[in-house]
Amino acid sequence: MIKFDRHIFKQLLSITFFVLFVLICIFVLIDFSENSDEFVENGAEMAEIWDQYYLNYVPEMIRLMSPLAIFVACLIVTGRMTERLEIIALKASGVSLYRLVAPYLVFGIMLSLSVSYLDAYIIPNANAERIDFEKQYLSNSSERIDRGRIFRQESDDTIVSFNFFEASSNTGYQASIVKFDGDRIQRISSVNRIKWVDSTGTWNADRLRERTFQDGSYEETTTLDVAMELNLFPRDLARHSSDIYQLTYTDAFQYINSIERIGAGGVERPRTQLYNRIAYPVSIIVVCLIGFSIACVRRKGGRGFYIATGLAISIVYQAFMKIIEPFGYVGTLSPETAAFLPHGVFLVTGIIMLLFTRK
Repeated sequence: MIKFDRHIFKQLLSITFFVLFVLICIFVLIDFSENSDEFVENGAEMAEIWDQYYLNYVPEMIRLMSPLAIFVACLIVTGRMTERLEIIALKASGVSLYRLVAPYLVFGIMLSLSVSYLDAYIIPNANAERIDFEKQYLSNSSERIDRGRIFRQESDDTIVSFNFFEASSNTGYQASIVKFDGDRIQRISSVNRIKWVDSTGTWNADRLRERTFQDGSYEETTTLDVAMELNLFPRDLARHSSDIYQLTYTDAFQYINSIERIGAGGVERPRTQLYNRIAYPVSIIVVCLIGFSIACVRRKGGRGFYIATGLAISIVYQAFMKIIEPFGYVGTLSPETAAFLPHGVFLVTGIIMLLFTRK
């Protein structure tokens, strides 16, 4: 059985890598054919396209396509053994079906952990460079969430608002800072233009106008070119739908905590996206189980049946994840439930299929 395990590992590994390579090549060809006109119109050089865009897209493609690649590998390897009656011979020699599925599950767990590591530490940096390229050269770049009037809770007693925030220069316009003392306004600060200074980690206001209220009257002062320390960062004011995919797991949790701290809405979306990232590698283990269960029994149609069934299940699996995901965005389901429910349903389905497979 040790030789059998090694044989399965080698077959799964070689076919998975081959399918991944083919899928990535197909994606690059299709994407380049669709975006080549925009690349030319916006002045992107070929070196930039390949180095900053496609090479940085490869890790994300590996993450997204790994479940499909390993699913196809399981179907091909198991289907080949079934057609050659190797599985029947192993079962006749006393090897249980559950022992036969063991190398598939071990391989799936190893690949799942590898994808998790990529997603936690390597893919975010690659995504950040790729998304910067998209913002510069492609019109369908990530959508900005905060538009127009922006309100943030700087602290328990202070609210900050901006008429507009320009993310490219980290500059806010027509800012208002209202500080409360209990249920009454203590001070209102108005700024025409305020800019984030990286070197000092503070905000610099071109003209600060302050009105301090006390005993039914107020005192007004005006100061030019003043540094202001606000418990806000540029990332808190210019959120995009792709932000969570550019952060490591640790940074992503800190990002979500920051959103909650400043009182910004829409926290369910990034939280659902984060838990989807964490849960996604589980699908690799699930498809290993389902793929083996489908192909370990000889059926009419041979490999064509296995591949067709596999593709159908893959489509249903992906569709289920996409259907459930928006419910997490709007809060109908908790982000954890929206992320893990599809994988849980198909994991139970795979276990039931294996239990009812002809022994």
